[in-house]
Amino acid sequence: MTSADDRPTRSGPPDPGASLADLQAFAVELRRMNGEINRMTHGFAANQQLHPTDVSALAAILDAPSPLTPGALREHLGLTSGAVTACLDRLERAGHVRRARESTDRRVVHVHYEASARTAARDYFMPLAEATARARARFSETELATVLRFLAAMNEELGDVPTARR
Repeated sequence: MTSADDRPTRSGPPDPGASLADLQAFAVELRRMNGEINRMTHGFAANQQLHPTDVSALAAILDAPSPLTPGALREHLGLTSGAVTACLDRLERAGHVRRARESTDRRVVHVHYEASARTAARDYFMPLAEATARARARFSETELATVLRFLAAMNEELGDVPTARR
């Protein structure tokens, strides 16, 4: 199997040539980054008097290429319809989102991120943006392209991992 740039790609078990220490160090750094992002997300949630799930919903709404429906948000977050409704109610009361019927089909509702909420998020997460810029400055464009490809591949792989259910 090859990638778009004709380099071999792997699927399956880890590379037997990689040392256990290298694999462990890699896993540790991924967990550390996840922990730091979670710390900031929980801090923003507390700052805005929201639940961390609400912040995940805001991120999904912000990152979507077009306005999301509550159903699409439910699917993305893996929540029940009732949980998404409660989440959107909290976000709407806090002024972070608004729901709008923009279709001739009045049953279709789209969720929009409010401009004032974008400003609050931008202000809160500015240190993260600045830290990202400092870290990026230490790498070449070629290296950054590789990192971006890796992160995209990780997200794709993680998206295929089934969520444990009880």
